[in-house]
Amino acid sequence: MDELELLKKDWQKKEEHLPKISFDDIYKMIWKKSSSIVKWIFYISILEFVFWTAINIAFTDSESWQLIKSWNIYEFTISLMVINYIILLYFIYKFYVNYRKISFTDSSKDLMKAILKVKRTVTQYVWFNLIIFSTSLISGIYGSLRYGPDSDEIISAASEAGNETIFWTIIIGICILAVVALLGIIWLFYKVLYGILLKRLRKNYNELKQLEF
Repeated sequence: MDELELLKKDWQKKEEHLPKISFDDIYKMIWKKSSSIVKWIFYISILEFVFWTAINIAFTDSESWQLIKSWNIYEFTISLMVINYIILLYFIYKFYVNYRKISFTDSSKDLMKAILKVKRTVTQYVWFNLIIFSTSLISGIYGSLRYGPDSDEIISAASEAGNETIFWTIIIGICILAVVALLGIIWLFYKVLYGILLKRLRKNYNELKQLEF
């Protein structure tokens, strides 16, 4: 049982042999813990942004761009990257705003609202990353199949198979399974990365809810 639980039980029972703990004391404890958690969410989002940017720079060279151009998805890829960075910076700003709001919250009800807002922002952030990743992956698969160096051989194989519909259904099915598997891995990554912090925030929210009643 952590310190907050002990303080809460003391406040509720008001045992005579222990010093009385007021509602404000418990609220301040929850407020400090919540502020610290949201600050870490903000820091992690910055580190994640820097990490993925470094990965893109390290593994995207002139040959990669030439390949993307040959797949006829260059303009789409550039547009997607611009949108991605703009919205990621917006989310980082939102995380900072959420942190500032919680840092200056002076009532339990406002703190509860702020915690719920942080949870919504993190959920939206994770879903945005999943959507961007899947869109980028699908466009790359489409470009490689349609305009890649082996595209003519794939189309010929489809014709020789006798039933192009079944052939392309199998190809598309395999691609969908690959995308879903990779999205599952990324989702687990975010589940571990932000899940622990959100779980602690949820616990703080429940503590505040109990105090209110």
